[in-house]
Amino acid sequence: MKSSSLSTPAPNPLNASTELPKLPMWRPLRGPFERWPHLTDLFIALLMFLLTLLMWSRNGSPEVLSMQSLWDVVAFQCAFVGSFALLWRRIHPWQVQAVILGATILLELGLPADGIVAMAISLYSLGRYEANTRASFFGVFATLVFVALDQGIPVQPTAAGTVTVMLVWALWYIGRRLRFRGEYLRLLEERAKYLERERNAESERAVVAERTRIAREMHDVVAHQVSLMTVQAGAARAISRNNPQAANEAMASVEAAGRQAMAEMRHLLGVLRPTNNETALTPQPELGDLPDLIEKVRQVLTQVDYEANGALEKVPTSVALAAYRIVQESLTNAIKHVGAAVRVQVSVRADHGTLTIRVRDDGNTLGERPMREIAIDGQPGGGHGIAGMRERAELLGGYLYARVVDGGGFEVYAQLPTGMVKT
Repeated sequence: MKSSSLSTPAPNPLNASTELPKLPMWRPLRGPFERWPHLTDLFIALLMFLLTLLMWSRNGSPEVLSMQSLWDVVAFQCAFVGSFALLWRRIHPWQVQAVILGATILLELGLPADGIVAMAISLYSLGRYEANTRASFFGVFATLVFVALDQGIPVQPTAAGTVTVMLVWALWYIGRRLRFRGEYLRLLEERAKYLERERNAESERAVVAERTRIAREMHDVVAHQVSLMTVQAGAARAISRNNPQAANEAMASVEAAGRQAMAEMRHLLGVLRPTNNETALTPQPELGDLPDLIEKVRQVLTQVDYEANGALEKVPTSVALAAYRIVQESLTNAIKHVGAAVRVQVSVRADHGTLTIRVRDDGNTLGERPMREIAIDGQPGGGHGIAGMRERAELLGGYLYARVVDGGGFEVYAQLPTGMVKT
């Protein structure tokens, strides 16, 4: 019974690259902080500077704003430098934190003014943008120590001082968590892009594999049928005057071989076109079709002996197709390189989980051994038949070798695993 593996339309891998949908990817909304980062940082720095001045004016130090002494000017400069250092908070977060912390310490120790409001933004930026974990931890630790000493927590803990220390830690921790979340989303996006690239690469590999399969099948079909047609047409031309009836029979065989070649070519080329429900699919050849193949070849070659042993009907479909093509290509080579007077022996045996194929001819008619040797080596002029047969065998986990037999002749030997155990 012939295989029905082609009874249902299969997806065309040659169109896979154009049919695959793009993976959906979630992207967060981009606010002003993402769209205009430099302008945003400038606005934040200006706002922090103004809030610092407002804090000084309400905390009993309005004389600093009048800048009547050198210390007032220094305090004003500390507020200015500490606030506008935020312009570099994204690329140099720990350096900005060090500048603001230094300015704050200077104000608290010797100048008639309070701290800098920019410290809050700097702590958040230290956790959000600092890639070096040690630098980030050291920066927040130094700030916590300073705030704890400034609030007098080691000497006399108070609720306000404790809340201030917790606020410093919370600002840094919020920035750190947002950094981890951003890294996680970035990794997800990179993974999605990687999977998309792998999917496209897999589609391209499927296209290449399908094209190789079609080329191999096309070579086997065309080479075999055209070789039969060429030999039969030459024989018909040679005997057309002396035996018109035999010439007519030879030309009828040529016509039948041509029709079969066209049918198989249409079947192979059908995978290049979009399939529909009306597409007529025919089963692939298998080992049960070898006798018909041998009979067709006997119309051209003088003698073809065929021997089959074992449970060939239990051989898997893929192995059966490969075996059929190997025998077909071997007979085609005998027709092309030796001639009609050659004797060919074909043996197929299924035993102990393997399928053994042997095709041997005597090769004594035309003395084409040099051409055969070139075909084995795969050099220019030798064709792709033996290479295609070897590729079929290796794809199934088997092996194939072709050699010139001592004393004349040529042999193709192949073993293909079938997975069957002898009973």
